[in-house]
Amino acid sequence: MLKIYNTLTKKKEEFKPIEDGKIKFYHCGPTVYWVQHIGNMRAMVLADLINRSLRYLGYDVKLVRNYTDVGHLTSDEDEGEDKLEKGARRENKTPQEIAEKYIKVFEDDIRDLNVLEPEVKPRATEHVKEIIEMVKTLLEKGCAYTTDLAVYFDVSKAKDYTRLSGQVLEKNISEAGKGEVSDKNKKQPADFALWFFKAGKHKNALQFWESPFESPLVENGEGFPGWAIECSAMSKKYLGNTLDLHMGGVEHIPVHHTNEIAQSESANGVKFVNYWLHNEHLNVNGGKMSKSEGTAWSLAEIKEKGYDPLVLRYFFLGSHYRSKQNFTWEALDAAEVSLRKLRERIIEMRKGSEGRKEGVERRQTILNYPLDKKRHSEPRMLRGEESHGARNGCGNAHFAAGSFTPQSGVQDDANLNSPLSRGEIKRKFIEAVEDDFNIPRALAVMWEAFKSDLDDKEKLELVFDFDRVFGLRIEEVKEVKEELPEEVMALVQAREAARSAKDWARADEIRDKILNLGFSVEDTEKEAVVKRVKKEQSRREKKVKKAERAGCSI
Repeated sequence: MLKIYNTLTKKKEEFKPIEDGKIKFYHCGPTVYWVQHIGNMRAMVLADLINRSLRYLGYDVKLVRNYTDVGHLTSDEDEGEDKLEKGARRENKTPQEIAEKYIKVFEDDIRDLNVLEPEVKPRATEHVKEIIEMVKTLLEKGCAYTTDLAVYFDVSKAKDYTRLSGQVLEKNISEAGKGEVSDKNKKQPADFALWFFKAGKHKNALQFWESPFESPLVENGEGFPGWAIECSAMSKKYLGNTLDLHMGGVEHIPVHHTNEIAQSESANGVKFVNYWLHNEHLNVNGGKMSKSEGTAWSLAEIKEKGYDPLVLRYFFLGSHYRSKQNFTWEALDAAEVSLRKLRERIIEMRKGSEGRKEGVERRQTILNYPLDKKRHSEPRMLRGEESHGARNGCGNAHFAAGSFTPQSGVQDDANLNSPLSRGEIKRKFIEAVEDDFNIPRALAVMWEAFKSDLDDKEKLELVFDFDRVFGLRIEEVKEVKEELPEEVMALVQAREAARSAKDWARADEIRDKILNLGFSVEDTEKEAVVKRVKKEQSRREKKVKKAERAGCSI
């Protein structure tokens, strides 16, 4: 039985769709005026995990995720400049060019993160007709009014306006009206714009449309829509008056989603959404992500540092959607190790077990992706490798500190058998998914499947089945071999000789030389495996090894 935490009721509820077996799901998409940072990417991955979970459980899901390409001002409270126009002025382009540019960047990013395409991805600028019709309805019902500068929704006409957020408007709590307004004819601070006229602060607006709304300051009602009305109009067009699920970030609760409820229910006369889901924020190094401090990283920057985008996706699996998650490079490294171990398991189970080979094969192993596009880094510590740092007892601080928990126990307990049957493992997985989409727990169940006494074929079938939720492309994992340069091969063989002689200092010295040539060497239980790495990774590897030789871990 699927249970979902409903922000509206502040409790977990048994999920009951409007129509048996079908789900109408709306997710607030990006405002496409700039590159989305990894916090935005986390929101997309979390929604994707929920979308995948629902489909895994057998539901027929219709997902709509919008693009806001007009009307989202730099302040959520109807103040400031339109974000698309800000981007246009920044880059000396039209708002339409800005939208096209950053929609493409966004779609490339979420494709790299293996986020499923929604059934519909509407743009606000393509739905001005539907927006105008909804504003007209609100005016006709007496729920909205017109000033010289805008058409506003009158929040006093909404039933229990703040029930989603629990705010007290009179106290101006958490974004619910600031007490100061730029339009002196606005009835109350919390009233929000449905339509801005091309007047006042917006007289030079770059995007505007004619409308039936009247202002003495413009001709033909020229203006542009407000932010919240876009989602109400588009969700109605594609999903109807009442939705099963609506998802966004916690930052949407006090203004955007509160306003969506007010205007949709006032216009349509029925409940707008049955279940509200909100994801928490991604922090960086224990604090808020900040452009000014250079911590609002994009996926492109993550890739530039040599990480596979699916490592970031795996990292996101480690925290529940309603919990904040803390991003650090160390935590991302830990996720990378775990994803690599997962891929290696898949290859091992496909190949069958082999004993450790003598010497070193003249080859390198790349998992899952071609050399010129992706890289998979060497884990800092693997079972079977004895480094200087390990001998001094510092080990891998990221696992020891428990900073990335879903795979905890995998490193040490992977060979312990579990008595659970295939059916019991599958049941535990479904229970985790049905418990408000508890993906971290589901991930732990997957690792438990590896520890079971099932045969490899059954384990693979289970893991491939579970990956329908995780979206890690596990079934695509493959081994690719490539000849090594003579110089690298000679160094690897020399390092093997040093290790055999237990000359650890010499082995570490040779490892650094190999890294300088753009390769890393990994000592597994079965063989030494050499991999091509990027410059950024090579620098990171050397920093790690230097710290290990100093008797600590970073």
